Amino acid sequence: MKLKIHTYFIVLILLLLSSCTKSKNEKLQPPNIILLVSEDNSPLLGCYGDSLANTPNLDAFSKESIKYTNAFANAPVCAPSRSTLISGMYATSMGTQNMRSKNPSPEFMKFFPYYLKKAGYFTSNRVKKDYNTIDQDSVWDVTDWWGWNDALKGKKKNQPFFIMYNTWMSHESKIHPNAGNFEYFKGTLKAHGVDTVQAQQWWDDAKFDTNKIVLPNQHPNTPEIKEDWAKYYECIELMDREMGVVLNKIKEDGFWENSIIIYLSDHGGVLAGSKRYLFDSGLRVPFLLHVPEKHKHLTKQMMGTATDDVISFVDLAPTLLNIAGIDAPKYMEGNSFIDNNNVETDYSFGFRGRMDERYDLVRTVRDKKYRYIRNYMPHRIYGGKIQYLWKAKSVASWERAYEQGLCNDEQSYFWQTKPIEELYEISNDPDNVNNLASNPNFKNELKRLSDVLQNHLLETKDLGLIPEAEMVKRSKGTTPYDFIRSDNFPFERVLETANIAAEGKIKNLNILLERLKDSEPVVRYWAATGCAILKEESIRAKNILLTLLDDESLSVRIASTEALYHLGEKEKSIESFLQILKLPKMTKGTTPKNTELYSNHFAITHALNVIDALNVRTKKVQKIIKQMANSERASQQDYDKRMAQNLELFYK
Repeated sequence: MKLKIHTYFIVLILLLLSSCTKSKNEKLQPPNIILLVSEDNSPLLGCYGDSLANTPNLDAFSKESIKYTNAFANAPVCAPSRSTLISGMYATSMGTQNMRSKNPSPEFMKFFPYYLKKAGYFTSNRVKKDYNTIDQDSVWDVTDWWGWNDALKGKKKNQPFFIMYNTWMSHESKIHPNAGNFEYFKGTLKAHGVDTVQAQQWWDDAKFDTNKIVLPNQHPNTPEIKEDWAKYYECIELMDREMGVVLNKIKEDGFWENSIIIYLSDHGGVLAGSKRYLFDSGLRVPFLLHVPEKHKHLTKQMMGTATDDVISFVDLAPTLLNIAGIDAPKYMEGNSFIDNNNVETDYSFGFRGRMDERYDLVRTVRDKKYRYIRNYMPHRIYGGKIQYLWKAKSVASWERAYEQGLCNDEQSYFWQTKPIEELYEISNDPDNVNNLASNPNFKNELKRLSDVLQNHLLETKDLGLIPEAEMVKRSKGTTPYDFIRSDNFPFERVLETANIAAEGKIKNLNILLERLKDSEPVVRYWAATGCAILKEESIRAKNILLTLLDDESLSVRIASTEALYHLGEKEKSIESFLQILKLPKMTKGTTPKNTELYSNHFAITHALNVIDALNVRTKKVQKIIKQMANSERASQQDYDKRMAQNLELFYK
């Protein structure tokens, strides 16, 4: 009898040990991670309170997720935004902030799926990359699939996986005329195994009545704007249907209980004044995080609740590595927001540089209550023509309404030069149209956020302050990241000069005069830009500016040329423009490795931007611009050609 009891206890202990071991092993098993990424859409979802949106699938998903109400992209356009997302570093730290640049990132930086793959994850990406830098090998196990059934081809049994699922259904192109939306939608669903009859039904159900549209404060009431908004809501609904199909696939395949699932958009958008611009409409995104019961220890937040924590894309890489039990590399500039021990981030930073063929330089910081914006090119209007943006009928109708005097102050800002500083109180002004920067009641908030932004620019050594042509030229043989961190580069003086220049105050002219003679070309560039902003008030700088027409830096020459045009030296300015426009150009097959031509490309595009701003109309300039606009060359980046085409239309 004693032997039986003894045996019973031994068996019981072994069972308990087995159970504990099994429980421990299950706890150590890393979760799958699925990132569902739509394009170009602000939080225009029912779960975010948008009464016009019909998004039943994402609304249902939000009830099983944490909803982030203060989630932001760091750039308001895809490639720079994805550069930050994939790296865990600000694109402005790496020199990948300008649209579709091909500058090399620092050698130590690895796209974050590399670390997941190294830890044993199967990594899978649905087609789109667009990381705004040179691609990296050995990041993805599979990346050329379209239908869900191909997402995990080659995965080993019980191997954890990371999937980045990209969809174009809400992309800006979908509101362009003749975009082929139904063929895209039908083809996508077919790849997922959904029949055409069902796709047709969802397509028919998504038709949106333009009479239901409630326009944001910045948009005038034109038929084209209302039509594009209606089309956009249709695309959001169709995107939601696609997400619903994918979410069902995840459940059908048995992945739901062991998968962290995140839905987000790659930035805001999509009508004019949102995508590409640093307002909430361009940077704020939907962000839903589902953590299954098995992994609820990862977060204190309950599913089905919302949080106003400030998060942004620079935080995503360290967060996903944290989920997988991997320590984020120290070079990453974001913070994990799912770690129970994390320190809450107070601010999200955003940047705007060259958007296709248009140069601009704007920086922003957002906390829970305010958005602060600093314009480093206040002498440029927001609404400079960008060919791709102008494919939408809505933006041209907005421009016509402004020219016809049909826009109020809130609707006119887009077509006027910018203030140096902007401050918006989000709760009272979600559309960011009431600038409080000059309101004395908000001077403390203005100063606080201005200081926060300046410290961020210093800490990250923001490469946007280096003119693109200069950055390409000076980082030859290294990377922009390494170039700006060299011992002899005076970044603090560059930032100080840029701030002084942007202020456009005559009291700063003596400083600008001194810095026009600085040994650093980027300091000279910003001093000359400051003179261009001052226009006729910078007359005392004229003689120095004339000497800079032969400067070693093309960027300095262009800025000086603009300043001199305002100082009565139009003939010399035009001759300077012509010299730059005649520089050797990129041709078909040219790559960024050809540093001289690559640098010339951006200098020429820069010069054309200035010619447009100055309204230069001479026959010699017109002739060369027409030649550029009608050339048959097809360079890898044809922004100079696009800008010439914009100007050619101007001459007609």
